[in-house]
Amino acid sequence: MSAVPRSGKAGKAGKAARPSGRFRRMLDRLSSSQEDLESEELREDAQSTGCTRISECSDRQIVKVAGTLRTVTLRPRAGVPALEAELFDGTEPLDVVWLGRRSIVGIEPGRRIIASGRVAMSHGRRVLFNPTYELRPLGKE
Repeated sequence: MSAVPRSGKAGKAGKAARPSGRFRRMLDRLSSSQEDLESEELREDAQSTGCTRISECSDRQIVKVAGTLRTVTLRPRAGVPALEAELFDGTEPLDVVWLGRRSIVGIEPGRRIIASGRVAMSHGRRVLFNPTYELRPLGKE
């Protein structure tokens, strides 16, 4: 006698053992770390705004991405001031660089933005140079 059921209902039996729906989502949220929850929220936000996920961006592609600025630093490049920020959308980080700028009002860690421009690869990381950007309302944070 075989332990494998003969009918095609084996998939349903496996699913019945695992809760689904709201209860499952609640259990997943309770067992997830804070970082996982924030990443999931960022991915959903980027998708709802119609933006490309950073992990799906390729070199020289024109993109529109959304996320939260993790860090903002002033780092000169070839003797020219450059404001650098790390944008994170829940999938991967993206460096956003404004050349010739020492500061930009509203560009600060923790701020959500939408940035558009052409992606470049620099030292194995995705970079947007001088992107157009839109600051997201503070009430959404």
